[in-house]
Amino acid sequence: MTFHNVTVRVLFSEHLVLGLFLLGGYVKPDLQNSFLLMFMRMLLVVPLMASLSFKLYPSAWTELQDLFTRKRRDVLIQALGCGVLMFVYIASLYIAIGLIPTGIALTLFFTYPVFTALLSWRFFGDAFGGLRLRPTLFRWLVMAIILVGSAFTIPQSSATYSSHTIAIGIFASFGAGIVYAFYCIIAQKCLEKFHPVPFTWISFASTLLLSGVSLLFWPAKSGQLDWTPLWISSIFSGLVSFLGHTLNNVGIRMVGASTASIIGSSSPALTALVAWITINETLNVIQSVGIGVVTLGIALLSAEGFVKSLKIRG
Repeated sequence: MTFHNVTVRVLFSEHLVLGLFLLGGYVKPDLQNSFLLMFMRMLLVVPLMASLSFKLYPSAWTELQDLFTRKRRDVLIQALGCGVLMFVYIASLYIAIGLIPTGIALTLFFTYPVFTALLSWRFFGDAFGGLRLRPTLFRWLVMAIILVGSAFTIPQSSATYSSHTIAIGIFASFGAGIVYAFYCIIAQKCLEKFHPVPFTWISFASTLLLSGVSLLFWPAKSGQLDWTPLWISSIFSGLVSFLGHTLNNVGIRMVGASTASIIGSSSPALTALVAWITINETLNVIQSVGIGVVTLGIALLSAEGFVKSLKIRG
């Protein structure tokens, strides 16, 4: 996800990549172009994923056919629902990355474990033995730390970032995180009865369909686009996303949505580091501290859930 998001940032705004090549600014960071980038990415990945699914999991086609039987109707609804949620959170995240620095957008997005923990408890029950466990005092404190840390990362208005741009970017980042939290929780329920490989394919195929339909109603201004870098970046980001989502869904199936988030706890800091190295996207001291606080908070929240699951299983 890290390299993919930096790639999206370059598509939306011009940067000196690795201090050598002046690239980017091929599309404006708006909703129509987010649909276009999603569509191009999925148009290449969905067929590739379908061909690889049979090799990675020979029973994938059989499981897909079984979804349309009455006894599996609930699993089908959950899988399609996750596809809709994927479409929404990717579109929101693309807009955020185009408007505010990549590291900040990803940090705000990665507050999603807070919402995942709350949703697990309030609506769906926690993953550990099916128990509805009220968040502990430690978990409440860590979730507060994550939210406070994310507040430190919010950029001040300047000549580069207007207050209006910052507000939309923040709203889009947090919105993407909340939607992704719903995605993780519903995916957890679905993956109890469905294999991660065909599940991931359904999510990507749904995103392809929805982004294509969206372009029919809100078309991008294709006559002014530089198609070569857009297609190259779509191929790269699509392959990276396929691998990342498959591994994430495998993790959700194995250890649950709350615990699986520990794997991605380093993503905000890693994204900021990669953005600094590749496109010289710098942050001030307070923003860097905020990213560190959020990263630590995510790790603590995930570790607490992991320890709790070990105690219940033991």
